[in-house]
Amino acid sequence: MPDNHEHPKAADATERMPVDRPTPSRPESDAEKTTRISAVTDEATERTRPATGTRTQVVPESDNERTQNLTAVPSDFPDFSASQTQSIPVWSETPHNQPPTTPPVPPPHAAASGDGGADKRRGLMRAGIAAGAVVGALALLYVGDLVFSSGKVPRGTVVADVAIGGLDKASAETELRERLGPGLGEPVELRAGDQTATIDPAAAGLEMDWAETVEQAGTQPLNPFTRVSSLFTTREVHPVSHGDRTQLTQALEQVKPQLDRAPAEGNITFEGAKPVASDPVTGRQVDLQGATDAVLAGWAEPDPVAVPFTEQPVTTTREGVQRALNEVAKPAVSAPVTVRGQGKDATFAPEAIAKSLRFEPDGNGGLKPMVDMRAAVAGVEPQLASTIVPGKDAQIVLEGGAPVVKPSTDGIGIDWNKSFERLPEILRQPGNRSVQALYVHQPARFTTDQANQLGVREVVGEFSTSGFEPASGVNIRRTAEQVNGALVKPGETFSLNGHTGPRGAAQGYVESGIIQDGRPGKAVGGGISQFATTIYNASYFAGMQDVEHKAHSYYISRYPAGREATVFQSPDGSSVIDVKFKNTSKSGIMITTQWTPSSITVKFWGTKQWDVTSQTGERTSPTPPHEVVVPPGQPCSPSKGTGGFTVTDTRTLRDVHTGEVRTERPKKTVYEPQPIVHCGPPPPGAAAAPPPR
Repeated sequence: MPDNHEHPKAADATERMPVDRPTPSRPESDAEKTTRISAVTDEATERTRPATGTRTQVVPESDNERTQNLTAVPSDFPDFSASQTQSIPVWSETPHNQPPTTPPVPPPHAAASGDGGADKRRGLMRAGIAAGAVVGALALLYVGDLVFSSGKVPRGTVVADVAIGGLDKASAETELRERLGPGLGEPVELRAGDQTATIDPAAAGLEMDWAETVEQAGTQPLNPFTRVSSLFTTREVHPVSHGDRTQLTQALEQVKPQLDRAPAEGNITFEGAKPVASDPVTGRQVDLQGATDAVLAGWAEPDPVAVPFTEQPVTTTREGVQRALNEVAKPAVSAPVTVRGQGKDATFAPEAIAKSLRFEPDGNGGLKPMVDMRAAVAGVEPQLASTIVPGKDAQIVLEGGAPVVKPSTDGIGIDWNKSFERLPEILRQPGNRSVQALYVHQPARFTTDQANQLGVREVVGEFSTSGFEPASGVNIRRTAEQVNGALVKPGETFSLNGHTGPRGAAQGYVESGIIQDGRPGKAVGGGISQFATTIYNASYFAGMQDVEHKAHSYYISRYPAGREATVFQSPDGSSVIDVKFKNTSKSGIMITTQWTPSSITVKFWGTKQWDVTSQTGERTSPTPPHEVVVPPGQPCSPSKGTGGFTVTDTRTLRDVHTGEVRTERPKKTVYEPQPIVHCGPPPPGAAAAPPPR
C-alpha cells in the first residue's frame, strides 16, 4: 500500500536535526509576518510538487523573490506567536475527490526551516481519511450485497455440474429438475477398478430429493472474506436422494458378479510347443454395504459411481513368472528328450513335453514345474509298446451255464515314475537330454486267486420283466450289454448311472417314446426305467442293501406295486435319480443279463446266504383320476387313466446257514392318479388340459 505520509527515516532525521531558530521577544512586525508566511507558502508548494523519482535540491529564494510570489494575506488573517507558527497545518490545494498527493521528502534546508512533526501528522490525517473512505465504501457494498442476496442459494454452489448459486430456492429446485431430471431414468453406471456394470435406478428404488438438495446448499454466509472468495470459486454440493436399502442391495447383488474378479495366479501355458506367460491378476471383492452407501450418495452425479472393494492378493509376481518362462519353460521345449528302452528308443518331442508340463506357484513369487505323468507316458509309451508285455487280469465268465474263472497272467512294464524322476532337471539342460526307461515285473491287478476267493458259484437272486416297445428295447439291450459281467466285491456299492455313464446317442442309445402329462414325447434313452426295475428286484432278492431307489409317480401295471424303480440323468450325463445297492454278503457278486426282444432278465451270482421273501400290503388311500382335455390340433394320446393309491412292501431275510430271520421295516410308496386324457372337444364337466410344457 502506498505511503501517504513522509518516509519514516526522513521524518526521523528532520526531528533529530537541531533547529536554529531564535525565540522572538516581541511581536512580529507586518514585514516579518510577510516574510515568514512566504517561507511557509514556498515550503508547502515545494511539498506538493510530484516526485520524479530523483530528489532535487531546492535553492532558497531571495527576500525579493518571496515578496513577489507572496499571495495577498487576508485582513482577518490571525496573528500567531512564534510557538503557534510551529504547529500551523498547511495543505496543498487538491481536487475535491482526489486523494492527497504524497508529499516529497523535504530537502535538508526545508527541514531546518519547517516543522517535521506537523508534516507527519498531516500525512497520517490524509491516510486516515482515505482509509475511512475505502472502508465505508466496502461496508456499503457488503451490506448491499447481503441485502440483495438474502434468501438465495450461496454464490458458487454447484450440484452435479449444475450451477444454482444466486438463485432463490424455488428457482434452484426448478433448475435442478430441468437439468438433471431427464437423465435420472438412465441406467446408473458403477465402476470397480477397470470393471463396470449398470443398474436401473427405478428398479433399485432410487429417488431424488430436490428440496433437500437445495437445503443442503445452506444459507448466505456472513463472513465477508467467504463472500468475496465465492466470486472466484465454486462449492460442490452432492445431490440428496432416497432409496430402499434392501431393494438397492438386491439390485447390486445381481450385478456384483460383473464387478468382482477372481484372483488369478501367474501361469505358463503352451501354444503347440511355444510357451506363453500369463501375468498374475489380483482378485476384487465388492463391499455390498459400502456400494449401497456409495450409490445412494452419488447415483445422480454425471460420473460413474465408484463402489468400494477389497483386493484379493496372489502369491506370484510378474518377475517370478518371467523367470520360470526363461529358465524352465523355454529350455524344456527347446529340443526333444530321448527315452532309451530295451532294444528300442522313443522320442519325447517338444509338443509332447508341452502337453505334460504344468506350473504351480512356488510360494516365493515364482512358478515351479510339474510333470503330468499320464500325459508324459502317453507321449512315449506307444513307441515302446513292442518292449512291453501287458499283464492280464483274471475273469469270471459263464461257460455251460456256470461261472468259470479265467486265470490271470503277469506282465513286464515300465516304472514310469522312476524313469521320469529326473525329467524336470533334464528339461532345463540344453544338451544330454535323455532318460533310461526302467522295466519292472507287473503282476495282474485281479489275480486268479482273488477271483476264486470271491466265491461266485451260483445264482443268489434274479428277476425278469417283459413288455416294451421296440425303441425302448434297443435302449434296454444297450444297458444290459454295459452291465453284463459287472463284479461287486464285498462291501462295495454298485450304481447303475455310475456304471453306464452318460446314456446318449454317442453311447448307442436312441429316442424312445414317453408319455408326459398325457401327451406323447420322445427322449434319448427312454425305457431304461424297465431295466432299473429289473436290477432293483434282482438285488432285492439277492439280499443286497438298498442304498437308493425311487418309484415312479404313476403306477405301471407290469411292475410289482411298491417294488419298482426309475432312473434319470441330466443332459450332461450327471446322475439325478439312480439305483444303488451295497454288497453286504460274504461273497462277491457277478451280474449277468439276458435280453430278448420282449423281456429282460438280470441275475446275481455269488454264494447264497439269504432266502428272501416279499410281502406286499393292501392298497389304501385310493385317489380317483381327474380328467383333462387336449385341445384339437395338439399332439394327444388318449388314456383311460388309473387311480392313485398307497401301498407298503416288507422284505424278510432268512440266513441259510444259521436260520436267523430278519424282517425289515415296511417301505411305503404313494402313487399319484394318472389322468384320464381326452383328445378334442371336452365331454360335459371335464377340465381343460394344462398348456404344453
